[in-house]
Amino acid sequence: MSFVMPAHAIDARKMHRDLIPVKATVSAPPGATNLCRTYEWACARTGRVQRLDIEALKTVQQVNQSANRTVRPISDQRQWSVAERWSLPTSRGGDCEDYVLYKKLRLIEAGFSPDQLLIATVLDRQNRSHAVLVLRTGAQDLVLDNMTGRIKPWRETGYTFLRLQDPRQPSRWVAVFAGGVMDRIS
Repeated sequence: MSFVMPAHAIDARKMHRDLIPVKATVSAPPGATNLCRTYEWACARTGRVQRLDIEALKTVQQVNQSANRTVRPISDQRQWSVAERWSLPTSRGGDCEDYVLYKKLRLIEAGFSPDQLLIATVLDRQNRSHAVLVLRTGAQDLVLDNMTGRIKPWRETGYTFLRLQDPRQPSRWVAVFAGGVMDRIS
């Protein structure tokens, strides 16, 4: 498997079912409004094309499993006394967005292009708010999730995808409304 085009070159009209469909630009999720100012790398764009080979997939799997094993779950309310705050995990741990940021940073440090590592907000299978990291390969979108060690194509998660960092400009967010409950009602 290889990247066939940079993430910013993907046209919404040509997206395949294996890529998360994007719609209109929307506001950032609560807690993420200062994300790009706080962590410039989280919204960086390189436009770089890179190959996703077996070694790269092993790195992705290692980063996902390592983060899931080492970061302890703790709510923002308990850690920061606020409902929502997106930050890297502390020594106390982090919530789902913190896992996502940690994984994104580790993968960028491992040589992955930041604009192919997109943050998504979802409703999980119990319809609770959740965040995951999406690795856009060009051929499909793969999900790294702190709730499982298995990396899955986005359609196999059972999640309802609500928002995604814009693949063309990760400092923006786009509406999705696909997968999960949206598939069951259509």
